[in-house]
Amino acid sequence: MTRNRERRAGWGLVAPALMWLALFFALPFALMVGLSLSRLEGRVVAPGFGLDNYLRFFTEPSLLRGLVVSLEITAIVTVVSVVLAYPLAWIIAFQVPKRWQRLALVLAILPFWTSYVVRSYAWLLVLGQNGVVNRALVASGLVDAPLILSATRFATVTGFVHFFTMLLTLTIYANLVQLSPNYARAAADLGAGRFATFRHVILPLTLPGVMTGAFLTFVLCIGDYITPQILGGNNELTLPQLIMMQLGRRGDFPMASAMAVILMAVVSLAYLACARWLRLERV
Repeated sequence: MTRNRERRAGWGLVAPALMWLALFFALPFALMVGLSLSRLEGRVVAPGFGLDNYLRFFTEPSLLRGLVVSLEITAIVTVVSVVLAYPLAWIIAFQVPKRWQRLALVLAILPFWTSYVVRSYAWLLVLGQNGVVNRALVASGLVDAPLILSATRFATVTGFVHFFTMLLTLTIYANLVQLSPNYARAAADLGAGRFATFRHVILPLTLPGVMTGAFLTFVLCIGDYITPQILGGNNELTLPQLIMMQLGRRGDFPMASAMAVILMAVVSLAYLACARWLRLERV
């Protein structure tokens, strides 16, 4: 009797979250999948259960290219952010005095305090033809004319890395401060140097935090529209940009829904790969 009461109480606590998830995620997603099976006839959406939109996506080079570009940019951003964030997290965790660590973290996550639009336009001012970087290069005599830095993949990657390095710093720092110093001491007692200790002890123990941050970076980066639109322009379109074009210019909601479903499928595959890797690491 007590067990049944506890079970009902548990379901009572979980029910609001499940209802919220069903109402604001499961239901809209189901409607989006159903809409992706329809087709656009003129300006009217004709209900149906065909795969024409999916076939068009994988057979039309310009649409498929959007997915490839998104994956390429996301991979570059994730790798570069990890490479930059790990040393920063290490310095904050072990080199900064404890009384200053909170201040260091606050300074490290300053980009979180501004919106995507503000950050992206700030980088546009830095990388534009009359921006800070080009003015410095021309004034120093390193270049004769301003370089084309904005409206490029480089600008998009720079804007993303500026933000996601901070996100990864937090996840890696959280892992580093939880490590017992006894691991490093034991490795030193066995004759391991600093690099060997980091490679064989510290890095494997912090990889779950790195992978978690990398997955969050992957999800947020591949689905972002604002940063590529402002900094990348329309020279190289990502999948979210193509989705917005289908909605804004053509009003093709079925095609946009199909592309969104494909984007979610890619994210789901990344999640399954990350979860499987983390399970294997625990074995």
